[in-house]
Amino acid sequence: MADLLWVEPVGGIAGDMFLAAALDAGVPLDELRRALATLPVSGWRLEAAPAEAMGIRGTHVEVVVDGPQPHARALAEILELVRRSGLPPRAREAALGLFDRVGRAESKVHGVPLEQCRFHEIGAVDSIVDCCGAAVVMELLGWPRAVATPPELGLGLVKSAHGLLPVPSPAVLEILAGLPVRPGGPPGEAVTPTGAAILAGLFELGTPPPLRPGRTGYGVGRSRWPDRPNVVRFTLCDTLEGAAGGTGEPLLLLEANLDDCPGQLVARAVDAALERGAVDAWAVPVTMKKGRPGLVLSALCPASRREAVVRAFLEESTTLGVRYRAVERTELSRELVPVETPFGPVRIKVGRLGGEELNARPEWEDCAARARERGVPVKRVLEAAAAAWRRRAAP
Repeated sequence: MADLLWVEPVGGIAGDMFLAAALDAGVPLDELRRALATLPVSGWRLEAAPAEAMGIRGTHVEVVVDGPQPHARALAEILELVRRSGLPPRAREAALGLFDRVGRAESKVHGVPLEQCRFHEIGAVDSIVDCCGAAVVMELLGWPRAVATPPELGLGLVKSAHGLLPVPSPAVLEILAGLPVRPGGPPGEAVTPTGAAILAGLFELGTPPPLRPGRTGYGVGRSRWPDRPNVVRFTLCDTLEGAAGGTGEPLLLLEANLDDCPGQLVARAVDAALERGAVDAWAVPVTMKKGRPGLVLSALCPASRREAVVRAFLEESTTLGVRYRAVERTELSRELVPVETPFGPVRIKVGRLGGEELNARPEWEDCAARARERGVPVKRVLEAAAAAWRRRAAP
């Protein structure tokens, strides 16, 4: 089984596109239907068919509604439907986290207390199936490490139950707060709230490690963009092992000495290196010739990203040159596991070596977002998430 899932929102991402890409890559439709049939919601069926966008063959998914459905549902009602389902425990918990994430974003955007909100889009049966289906897909794949390329969010206006909204919609921006995204994109809603929740709740957003691609699938959406196919690409991969036989990959260490660079530019150079593919970047103080204080700006990056990261150093700092050398490291396998806290869902980054758990830490951005939403110190959210993980991991 592949140990990495790489998703590329080429033409955006929505919940149905994610399911379609998974099916196109070989996730069994019958098993997905069987799991989703345990939801206590009737009057719908999941249909999948071949489709094409700009010459790319893929799969299109529709949640076909056969009977009357509620006009809107409260978040508590949606969560209760998921809790009463027969989804596998980990998939059920992940789905709850996705709905909670979208619900809190909508509540904040519209300025209505969460318990008083009635949700139109996320309360619809297709959104319920999409979010639960995304969690089931991860379950059927064995919960590989999941990395997604930061999405372009789209341009223009989109019609919603509240009228015309700017693209990206306020809820999408709130769901993706603190995560890397790219402005621009196709003229329309490239990323829906359910698509944003899947990215934020189940994936790391960034550059994947060196990999060996395996099965690939394309999920085809309803829209037709003028400049790109409206598809999500879904690739199941094996990560490459390091030359030393560990679980990491060979890397380059890049360094530049700085003695005339303002601190703000150093911070920007660190950020730019990470944006362009470095797996880590930092600066440390040193004493240079003639006793002058200085800094060494450093980054670790895959060899394939060397030119991009070197350029970030040269563009964003005052250095005239960058040196680099090959290094090796042993890396723990990682996965993001959602847990429920009194403040909302938080992902735990779990590090394992040979299947043995060695590290488990709450994701800072999740904790910071929950703290902002609830008006509490971040350390309280960190403590609650760590406690939730300990309870879950207890024998």
